[in-house]
Amino acid sequence: MDVVFKSENKVFNLRVAGIWIENGHVLIHRLASDTIWSLPGGRIKFNEEPRLSLKREIKEELGIEIEIDQMMWTVENFFSYKGNDIHEVGLYYKINSENKLTNSLNESFYGIEGDRLIFKWVSLENLEEIELYPEFLRKKLKEVSTENHFIVKDN
Repeated sequence: MDVVFKSENKVFNLRVAGIWIENGHVLIHRLASDTIWSLPGGRIKFNEEPRLSLKREIKEELGIEIEIDQMMWTVENFFSYKGNDIHEVGLYYKINSENKLTNSLNESFYGIEGDRLIFKWVSLENLEEIELYPEFLRKKLKEVSTENHFIVKDN
């Protein structure tokens, strides 16, 4: 069971995401039915450690094992999505893998779940052109920061 609480049009969500950077490109993904990109990952399950959640999510979505280098950020993200007010706590980890994805840079591809999720390696220099959320990622992925807790509000 995922750590998600719903009440009328309000949702609390506990999410984990991976920051995978290779050759100046970062891996992003989105639902095939949406236009909004995010870092790959997913919801944490009850009584599941965040690092294990991230490993499980990447295995489910891409079929590969990852290594987790370090925790980068804790992000409290407040936004509206599909008529709901969302309060999401995201735990962001730097990751890598010996199993290199062989897809071309800047070209979209599907994970092992079929056509539900679209993945893409995008240049760090071109992040401003991508509808990537939370928005602070467009800047913070390009720099090393000692700040590790962010509160993001879309209004």
